[in-house]
Amino acid sequence: MHLPDYREARTRDKRSYQRLSFSLDSSIMNKYAGKKYFVKTYGCQMNEHDSENICALLETLGFLKVDDYPDADLVLLNTCSIRENAHNKAFGMLGRLKHLKQVNKDLIIGISGCMAQEASVVDQIMRDYPFVNFVIGTHNFYQLPEIIDQAITSSKQQIEVYSREGDLVEGVPVVRTSPFKAYVNIIYGCDKFCTYCIVPYTRGRERSRKKEDILEEVKELIRDGYQEVTLLGQNVNAYGKDLYDDYGMGDLLEDIAKLEIPRIRFMTSHPWDFTDKMIQIIGKYPNIMPSIHLPVQSGSNRILKRMGRRYTRESYLELFHKIKETVPNVSISTDIIVGFPGEEEEDFLETLSLAETCQYDNAFTFIFSAREGTPAAKLEDHTPLEVKEERLQRLNEVVNASFLKNHKKLEGCRVKVLVEGISEKKDMYFGYSETNQLINFTSNQELTCGEIVEVEITSAKTWSLDGKCVSSN
Repeated sequence: MHLPDYREARTRDKRSYQRLSFSLDSSIMNKYAGKKYFVKTYGCQMNEHDSENICALLETLGFLKVDDYPDADLVLLNTCSIRENAHNKAFGMLGRLKHLKQVNKDLIIGISGCMAQEASVVDQIMRDYPFVNFVIGTHNFYQLPEIIDQAITSSKQQIEVYSREGDLVEGVPVVRTSPFKAYVNIIYGCDKFCTYCIVPYTRGRERSRKKEDILEEVKELIRDGYQEVTLLGQNVNAYGKDLYDDYGMGDLLEDIAKLEIPRIRFMTSHPWDFTDKMIQIIGKYPNIMPSIHLPVQSGSNRILKRMGRRYTRESYLELFHKIKETVPNVSISTDIIVGFPGEEEEDFLETLSLAETCQYDNAFTFIFSAREGTPAAKLEDHTPLEVKEERLQRLNEVVNASFLKNHKKLEGCRVKVLVEGISEKKDMYFGYSETNQLINFTSNQELTCGEIVEVEITSAKTWSLDGKCVSSN
């Protein structure tokens, strides 16, 4: 049994780790053939991609995927810890699974992901949820087959959560959820330690994959007909810093662009590591999508300092305008937190004015959620919840107006859309533009998911656009 430890998770040193190839004990391969599994995913794109690996690992044991958890012999919750709401949803699901297990005593229940890396969560599971069969962390999820087998054969709760990042393992099997869009991990972990963020504790220090492994994975996706890759990391802009002296994110973007896959995206960026070379490369290659997520979190220098963000309002705006000037037709989205401990009305007004200045194309706005174990959780917070909610509403009015204004500019324009399927609106397709806007559109001919078509925008809404297909491959 291995239990999480925040003090150990915070340690950053030059401890070496191995780069290994995935292998599976042949004695457990297909051991549970005919059994069924259900995976519930919470959180970010990294978690979604982890679940693609998790599904593949379960299938090496012989499990078959089902769409409804009551039909499963094994249910795994791949969890997120970024906000309290994600915690509540996962524990709510555990409550439903408890009732299900009272009916089906052979049901196997597991927890993985970032919540599994939190000491308080694991303590609570051991104390209040003894029916959970296993807990596995983010650093060793590739050991899932062995841990499941141990949980089943021993009938004892298995807790295997390492606070120090494990080896970087290549070749972990994957079952991709889309045949034309794919996630590709390029870097794991984060060293920024923003005072409100739990990620550096749950995902470990920054560890970059070798460029050769990334490029080979993208080449394989191209051979398989994929149209779009999204490069993933908690801080993709830091790619290569731990591995190379003269090769970084800009170089990797250029090398992937030269492979000529139609669409390249990446997330998430920290403004601190966004280099001029990255901006130049994004502007140079048309298959690097002009859509950048650039979290600002606050427009107040005082609050940014308390957040440990390592940049100022002025330097962020300088970067923002440099991207706008260099990358044609770029769209920029952001994250903003309101109600951070110590935020006064004047601090919030600075955030509001920054949002008005930037006129973001999209924004994810939240009320501050204290995460146990982070420095911000210990800060005094005297602002009433109703004040925070009122500030969030005011902010949303500003950013929503920007979304609609930017969308209105596209009416009558033609954009390229990757067809993803049938829209919730009947008799319409849906897909995303190069600048990552959701497009619902009609077509006079049948279209194939995965093809890129030209759509004329006929109507703009705050959150989406309507259009009609004017040409296809």
